[in-house]
Amino acid sequence: MQPISSEMPTAVTHPSNRAHLAMSLLLLALLGAFLLSLFIGSVRIPLDEILGILLGATPERETWATIVLKFRLPKAVTAVLAGSALSVSGLQMQTMFRNPLAEPFVLGINSGASLGVALVVLAVGTTGGTLLAGLGFLSDFGIVVAASLGAGLVLLLVLGVARRVETMTLLILGLMFGYATSALVSVLLYFSIAERIQAYIAWTFGSFGGVTWSQMQVMAPTVLLGLAIAWLSAKPLNALLLGETYAQSLGLSVRRARLAVLVSASLMAGAITAFCGPIGFVGIAVPHLCRSLFGTSNHRQLVPATILMGGIVALLADLLAQLPGSQITLPLNAVTALFGAPVVTWVILRQRNLRSSFAG
Repeated sequence: MQPISSEMPTAVTHPSNRAHLAMSLLLLALLGAFLLSLFIGSVRIPLDEILGILLGATPERETWATIVLKFRLPKAVTAVLAGSALSVSGLQMQTMFRNPLAEPFVLGINSGASLGVALVVLAVGTTGGTLLAGLGFLSDFGIVVAASLGAGLVLLLVLGVARRVETMTLLILGLMFGYATSALVSVLLYFSIAERIQAYIAWTFGSFGGVTWSQMQVMAPTVLLGLAIAWLSAKPLNALLLGETYAQSLGLSVRRARLAVLVSASLMAGAITAFCGPIGFVGIAVPHLCRSLFGTSNHRQLVPATILMGGIVALLADLLAQLPGSQITLPLNAVTALFGAPVVTWVILRQRNLRSSFAG
């Protein structure tokens, strides 16, 4: 498969003062967005009280501690983990397929994870108000496993056809895989009761607010494991930028590198989709923003940069979805689409040889 985008440079540059400054600014921005997510809500809590609660101090009102520790804090942590995982997954997909429009949502991986979730939930017979309500630790773990297996199955299908088709054709096939798995989910829901259908539809809107601390014990280690694999795969990903033939000449096992990406992306996309719903556009937009900000394709810089930028974008998207000052909450997927669609459009408009990719 040939590279098709000027947004995917093949030269790997070394860290510079600009990169260190940009990384520091991203870290400060992430910290600021995190604190802002703890501060903004339907109940106004002074910032000094929030900081005191986080440090273990007794607040002026006992309910403030409950709001911060049981609702806002796990939601903010979930947003950081979700944004980081989806962004790094997108970075891995774009590098492995050498395609600037590749990401878990576009390639149907999120749809595969959704199918795994639907199968487990319907088998367990959850009838609560939310899709994952009332499930214990083992059930949470089972959902993550099912979602990861579903995501991995679709990614395996994509990998299977990647060597035989052109890049734009691969994206179309990824969408077809997504439609096929979505069709299976629709069939399952057709035979479900109304409460489950309503819960599933609400889940597809996407949300960071439904994850409890007990569920975090499953989601966080899964995401962190995926991120660790992605970081360890930074050097192989740099080699893959130069093409599989050149990477093999450097002694890289392309098959092993692809397997690492498969495991990492499936774990992260599966875990986030299981607990937060199928969230689109973050995985495709954030890597391009980081490439533009750092001016490099070195994954030793891009992996930590996408982790930070992904967390920032997810936190800001969640804040916008809450519509500060009102009691209305927008679907998270609608906000990420409003953010991601202009970025994707910008990538396509800057695509110099997009027409040639259609022609093969």
